[in-house]
Amino acid sequence: MRSWTEAAATTAVVALLVTSTGPLAASDKAKKFSAYDAKVLPVLEKMTLAEKVGQMTQPDQLFIKDRTDIATYALGSVLSGGNSDPKTNSFDDWRAMYEEIQAHSQKTRLKIPLLYGVDAVHGHSNVIGAVVFPHNVGLGATRDAKLVEEISRITAKEVRATGINWTFAPCVTVPRDERWGRTYEGFAEDPELVAVLGEAATRGLQGDDLKDPLRVLSCTKHFIGDGGTAFGTGRPFGPNQPGKRRPFDQGDVPLSEAELRRIHLPGYLTSIAAGAGSIMPSYSSWNGVKCSASKRLLTEILKDELGFEGFLISDYNALDDIPGDVRTRIKTSINAGMDMVMVPERYKEFITNLTDLAEKGEVPMSRIDDAVKRILRVKAAMGLLDPNPALSADRALEASFGSTEHREVARRAVRQSLVLLKNEKKALPLSKTAKRIHVVGRGADDIGNQSGGWTITWQGQSGGTTQGTTILAALKGAAKDVSVTFAKDGTGGEGADAVVAVIGETPYAEGDGDREELSLAKEDTDTIASAKKAGVPLVVVLLSGRPMILGDVLAQADALVAAWLPGTEGQGVADVLLGAYKPTGKLPFTWPRSNAQLPINVGDKTYDPLFAYGFGLTY
Repeated sequence: MRSWTEAAATTAVVALLVTSTGPLAASDKAKKFSAYDAKVLPVLEKMTLAEKVGQMTQPDQLFIKDRTDIATYALGSVLSGGNSDPKTNSFDDWRAMYEEIQAHSQKTRLKIPLLYGVDAVHGHSNVIGAVVFPHNVGLGATRDAKLVEEISRITAKEVRATGINWTFAPCVTVPRDERWGRTYEGFAEDPELVAVLGEAATRGLQGDDLKDPLRVLSCTKHFIGDGGTAFGTGRPFGPNQPGKRRPFDQGDVPLSEAELRRIHLPGYLTSIAAGAGSIMPSYSSWNGVKCSASKRLLTEILKDELGFEGFLISDYNALDDIPGDVRTRIKTSINAGMDMVMVPERYKEFITNLTDLAEKGEVPMSRIDDAVKRILRVKAAMGLLDPNPALSADRALEASFGSTEHREVARRAVRQSLVLLKNEKKALPLSKTAKRIHVVGRGADDIGNQSGGWTITWQGQSGGTTQGTTILAALKGAAKDVSVTFAKDGTGGEGADAVVAVIGETPYAEGDGDREELSLAKEDTDTIASAKKAGVPLVVVLLSGRPMILGDVLAQADALVAAWLPGTEGQGVADVLLGAYKPTGKLPFTWPRSNAQLPINVGDKTYDPLFAYGFGLTY
């Protein structure tokens, strides 16, 4: 693992490549998958068209009602989408489901194992009891590439404990407007920081050898420009709200190719250089053309110019937004360069159409063979084409799943991610001689709010969704000789040495997280107003997936900490509040003064933020 300085040196080279006028040079590591062609080509020669199309098809397990379809259609991959779970979401049920589905792959003629994909985007967060790390927005505040690599290594280990071998991560988006609901999936508004941390995450997930049984296949996403979607270009809400659109979700990116490359390409360059085996094109459009339909992006730039030799996997039902009927959409995307298609429910329809297109020459067999070769290359690199590949989960890994050792790394990540925005009258750290600390706010005792979206469910939810330590519980556990009291509504702080108010956003993911403005909720501002009446020092801890418009809360607070979405280990917040560790986090996004300033990014001609990119106090 490398230091920040060493990692940052990589981006100096990336910057030169991105701004160069000629084609980008493919790195040596980007070429490594072709080394497996000697093993892949003989398999490819044996395959029928049906078997090739099967490798290109990825349904969601939720919709495979008859598991024998896996063998019948020679499927190459299966996923669990955001809400696609086994019976109980327990570790045992996840492992059993994977093993049962993978076993069906061995009933096919060629016995090619499945790739099984999940969104382990901040830990193996679909599974109850997994360690849930801070979302990427918090990791960007740490500026710590070594830590990001370690988090990704642990995530890979917990994923492999359930047998699963592929995660749709890292996300190397560069969010340029915090109103976008996926902002927290990005490390920063700065392409350089995204490039460094995206490379570290890829390395942590995949390691140096994809045959390592403790590593998983990564999937860098979403190629390209998703963070640059323009306000008001998102998809319609649906038939019940005609004419109304989501502000950003699956919207358009109106940039020149030069700007697209400068802002949104660096994370892919470093990820490919780190050996990324799969990349997911974006739902969004670039100047009106869906990324999943763009031959310029998928083939000419990504494959030909950058030398990417892994495979492309479409996002969930992404082909549905390409113009034309179903058959036309499939033809357009595959001919543009898509290799595997995520068709959660309508996989039989996809297979029928792609087979017909290939038989009639509308999708050339050379394109089919290229797609399958790319998929098999990656499977070969993972050891899945070796004799007797390991298809069951390693039982020895169960002991480390959700372990204290893993949680300590998450706790360290939390405390490094916290950004101290204000600290007057030495309100922080909390006094060591305090007799009572009063905790308030809807985020204080809520593991769901702490963890955000993509936690057990796709959009996430408030409440006791998984195992972990809330901020309230962490303060009670750490402040041994102090009375820690609690009132959610902000009352009861009179006579305390300090009030700690934990407020902020409730969970969301893309689409539902799109906002027209970022003001704090009335429940939160009411809580702060009530807490202020106690007349004691007021410390505000803000849980959010992005900078929020603070309004009067900033003036009312004696100290204010941006805690982002810290995940399951609330002890990391308590560590900093109580002074066991000094805050070191730096803002990964510019903090706006008002909604009228949105969007705001460092480098803007008129840059007058409330807190600048990179700001962060300490004790």
